[in-house]
Amino acid sequence: MKRDALPLAQPIVDGNRLIPPAWRVALPALAVALVFIGACYVQTGSDIVSTWYRSTTFAHGFVVAPISLWLIWRQLEKLQAIAPRPWFVVLPLMVFAGIAWLVGEFSAVNAISQTAFVAMLVLAVPAVLGRDVARTIMFPLGFFFFAVPIGDFLLPTLMDRTADFTVWALRVTGVPVYREGWLIVVPTGRWSIVEACSGVRYLIASLMTGTLFAYLNYRANWRRFVFIGVSIVVPIIANWIRAYGIVLLGHLSNNRLAAGVDHLIYGWLFFGVVMLLMFWIGSRWREPPAPPAMMRNRLSPLAVHLAPAARFWIAACAAIALTLVWPLVDAKTKVPDRESPPVVTLAAIPGWHSTSDRGGFMPRFVAPSASLHQAWQRDAATAGLHIAYYRQQNQERKVVSSENVLVSGDDKRWVRTSREQRVVSFDGANYRIVETRMHGPDLRTYVAWQWYWIDGVITSSDALAKAHIGWSRITHGTDDSAAIVIYAEDGNGQPAEETLRQFARDAWPAIAGALQRADAAP
Repeated sequence: MKRDALPLAQPIVDGNRLIPPAWRVALPALAVALVFIGACYVQTGSDIVSTWYRSTTFAHGFVVAPISLWLIWRQLEKLQAIAPRPWFVVLPLMVFAGIAWLVGEFSAVNAISQTAFVAMLVLAVPAVLGRDVARTIMFPLGFFFFAVPIGDFLLPTLMDRTADFTVWALRVTGVPVYREGWLIVVPTGRWSIVEACSGVRYLIASLMTGTLFAYLNYRANWRRFVFIGVSIVVPIIANWIRAYGIVLLGHLSNNRLAAGVDHLIYGWLFFGVVMLLMFWIGSRWREPPAPPAMMRNRLSPLAVHLAPAARFWIAACAAIALTLVWPLVDAKTKVPDRESPPVVTLAAIPGWHSTSDRGGFMPRFVAPSASLHQAWQRDAATAGLHIAYYRQQNQERKVVSSENVLVSGDDKRWVRTSREQRVVSFDGANYRIVETRMHGPDLRTYVAWQWYWIDGVITSSDALAKAHIGWSRITHGTDDSAAIVIYAEDGNGQPAEETLRQFARDAWPAIAGALQRADAAP
């Protein structure tokens, strides 16, 4: 027998359980690999946990790991019948996960880097313990991905569909209603579809619990997939009904009910009832557990050739090495510090003069490196300009972020009513920008145009902006970027679109010059 091979000795007895000898080496090797991977990506892990803490949408992340570990514990009998054997075929997948993490870091896309980090932790299990072990606990390993806080990209679509259904249902039930984008007006008052009304919280919570319910109660995969599909459709429809019910209840009670925080409480109560009903119906088709004869694995620790002990540590070291390299690359290509922070100063704009911003509108951009907010007037037309400039971006400070918004959901003075793409001309070219319509104080309507400037490139696409930021960091060693917002009151002397078109054409040379000077400053 080779010196480093595990002896085919009597299994260790722990109470009434038999622990195969190979696991005594495999588990410590896996633990070391997971600890090193976690240490290498501690900042990414910290970002995940902080998102759980500050966002109620993703607070479920705190229970994902305990549930996954409990699900693995339920498979202990099967795992004892398997001899772990390192599976080196998985190692290239860890390389791809590391590259994905690096791309996420370069472009400051949390969803990519955090998903890649969880993938590296999950892939370390089959790399060290083997294919048969991973196959046995495939669902618990996959369940770990629910820890990744992702889903904000669904907000605009879900908000649109919620507004569509609410308006349709109100009209069907005879309630007069006027809609302007996400603003719904009934005879007794105004209602706005904001992020909390999108139902994304209900959807994520239902998907996670529905997936867990399907795994625990069904053995046939088609039953599981059907119930998971139901857990996606039901919360979306339930949220539509909830939004309609809230508006209708407020209208019928003259806003004595379902106003303020009440509509959130009613919403969660309604969602809880719907989920209980869904699980009760689903339990009627639950399947009994597999009989003991079917639960036995054909593999046995005494019936297979045990892997040499050194192979577990080789697999663990390989997994660590393949994940350690990417933080080193990220640190090597880190954007260097500048001598002084950027300063954005605007030169004169021909035909326009600076004035006070009487509208009081201020976009919310989190932690910019520099910012500029000014109002400009030409004859009877007034336009506002806001520039948020970013340098040395990271997961907490970046130009493209779900936290950077024109109007926040809890704003009491401003209400966003619509958001769409528009093609405009300035600087001798056509550009696609994002147009947002808003209601300000005294129900005045404002129109805002927004786009990004990424190292001289103009785009309104979040995805393209992220890609350009990553490419600029690789090729030029800089990630300087800016978000530009111009806005005007609609009907104040002329249509807002005409004011913005004139201002963009006249002001862009000065804006571009200010951004270039900030980028070139040492």
